[in-house]
Amino acid sequence: MKNNPLFVLLFVFAICFTGCKQHQEARRPISQASGTFMKKSAERNKKLIASEEDQIQVVIKKNPKAKFIASAKGYWYSYEIINTLDTITPKKGDVAFFDYEIKNLKGTVIYSQLELKPQIYYVDKQNIMMGLRDGIKLMHKKEKINFFFTSQMGYGYHGDNKKIGTNQPLFCTVTLRDFMSEDEYKKQTEAKSGVVTKEPIAQIKSKDTLTN
Repeated sequence: MKNNPLFVLLFVFAICFTGCKQHQEARRPISQASGTFMKKSAERNKKLIASEEDQIQVVIKKNPKAKFIASAKGYWYSYEIINTLDTITPKKGDVAFFDYEIKNLKGTVIYSQLELKPQIYYVDKQNIMMGLRDGIKLMHKKEKINFFFTSQMGYGYHGDNKKIGTNQPLFCTVTLRDFMSEDEYKKQTEAKSGVVTKEPIAQIKSKDTLTN
């Protein structure tokens, strides 16, 4: 019976069929586990953001003289210097010139204005902190604004791999010195240097020194 070819063939077929069935069944829980993991991850993220927002609210309540405004994007801002004469704000196609510093929620300086240096930012064309990317577009020339950002609007889970830690909410003070169109900035740069500059590429890496 051991040498019966039909028996051998049936035996091999049975092994292959069983193996395939087990393989197919084993794959189902992986998909389910993946969905469960994503759901739990989303829940943890919501709790984390809520916790950071609570921390920010505690700091805001300790400073009642500063009137903080809650933005629709999930951050808070308050004016130190307000410009009521101008109406225009930076938009895509502009170049913004600003200074800023970053502190933690205890008020300890993480990056000073001197460390960060004056920023030259092509609006919506550079990869800067999400909160700043939106906040800059609220500002008029010469305004100075304080921002509270959750880690989601800042440097997220990874931080900046230098001084900003994992899931760290931030307090940023930003001064918008000036802004102008890219064309005007190009003309001014060429006039100063005497060299014709190239058109900026669609997506430019930020001059923001935090991740460089």
